[in-house]
This record gives sequence, structure tokens and C-alpha cells, in this order.
Amino acid sequence: MSVIQFTLTVSEGKWLIALGIGSLPQVREALREHSVLLKGGTTVSCVSEVLLGAPMRISGRISRRGAVTSKTLSKAPHALLARGGKVENIDKDPGEAAAGLGPGDVVITGANIFDACGNAAMLAGTIGGGSFGKILPVIATEGCEVIIAAGLEKFAPGNVNDAVIASRRKGVDSSRGMACGLIPINGRIFTELDAIKALADVDAVLIGRGGIDGAEGACVFQAEGEEAEIEKLRAALEKCRGRGVSGDPESLEECGFPCVNCGRHLSCCYKYGGR
Repeated sequence: MSVIQFTLTVSEGKWLIALGIGSLPQVREALREHSVLLKGGTTVSCVSEVLLGAPMRISGRISRRGAVTSKTLSKAPHALLARGGKVENIDKDPGEAAAGLGPGDVVITGANIFDACGNAAMLAGTIGGGSFGKILPVIATEGCEVIIAAGLEKFAPGNVNDAVIASRRKGVDSSRGMACGLIPINGRIFTELDAIKALADVDAVLIGRGGIDGAEGACVFQAEGEEAEIEKLRAALEKCRGRGVSGDPESLEECGFPCVNCGRHLSCCYKYGGR
């Protein structure tokens, strides 16, 4: 038996999650025989690069300035559907694409927060979470599998449902960036630990979190297994080492006042001279 310890930055962890999701039998089968729907975010954009070879448009994100969005609306897809060997940008009407999903199909989305009970939610800076927020009830009822790609930095103590109830867009006096509510997401939460176990037959535990000098939010892991399995894990880790944020480059440029999204966002201090 071999034992290794290793550290992943938040970005490296997202790439490992993407590799893990890409290795899942049901995802591979859905790509061949059914449909895979991806909802853009930086983690799911990594999944898109692994599965389909191209990044996605990033809309909302949390940066040093707070909850912000992209400066311009790039042409890259924020939601896409892979079906029958073809990839379709479904941003104009994701509801129609979701209505056609069923057993055997897979939806892959991210989340901004999850808890130990398996509750997860995503931040929404626009009413109802925009077009994708409106299809969440559809994918919950039609029998497709929902995979929630979320790094361990998004784990929260307590109950996410309490945060969902408390959070809101309206009635916030000031916000560094857009005020956000939370939308619950139901599905299988898939973290770096899940990715490790999907990629190699090892026992893995999280033994530390945090960091400095670009490793803020990093995670330290220990894995134990047969040497051949440890080597599989090492190979996957090397593919992630040093990799940065995934996303369509144009969409990674964040908003500033004034921009195309100012009319939709609430309580943002930057609209009123805040810094």
C-alpha cells in the first residue's frame, strides 16, 4: 500500500472535479447514447473543456469586488446541450432543451454553497436566476440525473436551507456587487473527494484547508491505495497542476459601471460611486 499527501488550489480542484465527472460511466454513456446538458460556471466550464474541448461563457462570479458578472455578453454558450455527437448552444431557450430530457440524460451544473446533508444552492443576481433558474423544476421532474460540480471551498456549516430562506435580492441596503438570492438545486454533489475516488481505487480524506500566496481556499488531501491506483491518481493530478480559471476569455472580463447588466442588478454599490 502507498500513501500520498497533496494540495490542490481551488482552480486545480475544479479541473480534478472535471476529470472525475468525465470518467463517470453514466456521463460517457450519456454522451454516446443520450444527452448531456451543461450549465456554465467556472467548474462546469472545466467539464466542458474535458468533455467537449471548449470553455463556456461565464456569467456571475465572485471576485475581490464581490458578486459580479461579465462586462459584455460573449457569443460562447452559457448553457449547452451535447446530443448525438453535436453540441448546441441553448442559451436562447434552455427550457425547450430541458423539456426533452429524461432517464439516461445527465445535467451538470455548479453550486455556490452546499452542506453536510446534501443540500445545495446557487446564487442568483437576476430575477429567478435567469433562464436556467426557470428550468430547475423541469430537470427535477423528468428523470434525468443531475450532477452538482462543487469544490470543497463551497462547503458551509449549518443548513443551506436556512441560507436560502434568509437570502434575497430585494431589500438589501448595499452590496459589493449585485445583491443575490439563493436557488436550491437537487442532485448529486460531486467534490474533489468524489473525483479522487472516481479516478482511482483509493481511500482519500481531507486533512487541511486554507492557504496564502494564491492558494487561498486550497485543500490538503491524503490518499491510500495500491501503488498502481496511486499512480493513476498521480497522473490525474499532474493534468491539473498549475491550471487556472476556465471560461471564455471575453466573458472572464468582469463588469464595471456602466455596463449592460446594470439595469438588472440590485443594490450594487458600484452604481453609486462605491469602490
